[in-house]
Amino acid sequence: MSRHHDLENTVNGVRERVRHYAGEAAGRADELVERGREASRRFGRNRSTYARRFGHAAEDFADEANYQYRRLRRHVTRHPVATTAIIAGTVGAFFLLRHLFRGDDE
Repeated sequence: MSRHHDLENTVNGVRERVRHYAGEAAGRADELVERGREASRRFGRNRSTYARRFGHAAEDFADEANYQYRRLRRHVTRHPVATTAIIAGTVGAFFLLRHLFRGDDE
């Protein structure tokens, strides 16, 4: 009889854990659905101002990256030795830090 009672308790424990996990999964799914609705409201057709601001920010980022690239190209053209020294110093510092932080077990 005791063995039957232990088996029943085990099954009940498993059942409760499954219910708990299923409840958590359902809660998480509801949260994700709500976040999706919020995102669709934010990026939907009715919210064109937000999408427009996002597009302007992306254009500004691309313009800044283009400006920095052209500036760096001008610097390399005008000062090739200094640029080579900076790159060599950066690579050397990387290898030095890698050597310092490398563990003895490697």
